[in-house]
Amino acid sequence: MDQKDILKEIGQIRSMMEKSSKFMSISGLSGVLIGCLALVGATAAYFVVYGTDSAFGYRDYYVLDTQVIWKLIIIALLVLAISVTVGISMAKAKAKKAGQTIWNPTSKALAKAMAIPLVTGGLFAMLLVSKGEYGLIASTLLIFYGLALAAASVFTFREVRVLGVLEIALGLLALAFPGYGVVFWALGFGVLHIVYGLIVHKKYEKR
Repeated sequence: MDQKDILKEIGQIRSMMEKSSKFMSISGLSGVLIGCLALVGATAAYFVVYGTDSAFGYRDYYVLDTQVIWKLIIIALLVLAISVTVGISMAKAKAKKAGQTIWNPTSKALAKAMAIPLVTGGLFAMLLVSKGEYGLIASTLLIFYGLALAAASVFTFREVRVLGVLEIALGLLALAFPGYGVVFWALGFGVLHIVYGLIVHKKYEKR
């Protein structure tokens, strides 16, 4: 066995060890579906805020209106609930196909890594709602979601870190351009998820 063969075997062993220590059951197609759901939710939110006949940038209803706020919250919660259900269901199916379980030490570590940024961001967003600081909610959720993805990327696909950084960048842009929260939500939770899902599916799943 020459040096090239030895290095090749070492590389294969290293690759196997990395895969065994990472949660690879996340479905790329679930990212695409979640992104599509987010775009549907963002479209619904757009019509709630801007109305059906108004030009972009002119609001028929003020976001300070309590009824508008509750409609937006309901839309966000519905999209979140459906997205989580889709993500978990497709991850279970992928894990089952590979003869694995979705709930293992690696997935537990991933969940713990995401929990702190997500819970903190959720609580902070609730405080913003209670204080009437509605203009900061979109940027807050994008930033904390991005931080959660960056933390979780240690335990799964490296593309998750890139997605997290882009979500944070969009959150900061949302702060710089107030009044366009729906647009940044559509880009962050919709478009970026679709692109990420397609990349993961093509790179890791499509054989």
